[in-house]
Amino acid sequence: MRADHVSVRSGCAKAFINTAPTGCEREGQIMNFKRIAFAGAAAFALAACGQDASGDAATQEAAASEASASSEAASAQQEADTVEYDAPSGVYSPDDGHRYIVFSYLHQGYSRPILRWDDWTGELDWNAEAPADSSVSIAIDAESINSGVEEFDGHLKGERFFDVANYPEITFVSTEVEKTGADTGTITGELTIKGATRPVTLDVTFRKGAYDERNNIYKLGFSGATTVMRSDFGVGAFVPVVSDEVDITIETEWEMPAPESE
Repeated sequence: MRADHVSVRSGCAKAFINTAPTGCEREGQIMNFKRIAFAGAAAFALAACGQDASGDAATQEAAASEASASSEAASAQQEADTVEYDAPSGVYSPDDGHRYIVFSYLHQGYSRPILRWDDWTGELDWNAEAPADSSVSIAIDAESINSGVEEFDGHLKGERFFDVANYPEITFVSTEVEKTGADTGTITGELTIKGATRPVTLDVTFRKGAYDERNNIYKLGFSGATTVMRSDFGVGAFVPVVSDEVDITIETEWEMPAPESE
């Protein structure tokens, strides 16, 4: 009985031992698991690298596209900014239909009114070969001041401001022209308002020079801007409630008849 029991127990023990992994088998299974895990991790890493590479390529492509667009825009702007100088030296007069002198100031901190002089004339002695040797003079009819408000115009023409009865003309005469870029420069001159003369420098942009075939004239276009202190010219009423600084802007086209043979 005891032997049989041992035999049965031994059989059960063998059966149990046969169904459980040995130490070597367990180590092999662990190594297999590690290999599988490593392979999975490697595959995941490769996939991630593939995505990064794809993302980098897309980013580089977008950057290249943006750079190309910027380059094209810059070329277009450069072409648009190209200045035409096809207007010969000579004496030019303002085009009455395309000449503007306006000024603006801060009114009690609320707004910047824009006023203009409607009537003015001038002379531009243009040197196409050496623009710095050019000169310009302007004469403004002080009474032609236009604020868009008739009552205010009356105040501006009075003694507190421009006193047009005694000082009917405002003048500017250039003393120096300096070229600062392909289409930019400065014009320094003497500005006379209400009998007071002060040096003033305008920042100027040359817009275009060309032959106008329809009208058989040469034309030049300029923009100019400067800032003055009105109190320097005896027009300082109500400073500082109304700003002393006045911004002046000039937009003008100049013309000169071309020979009939043109």
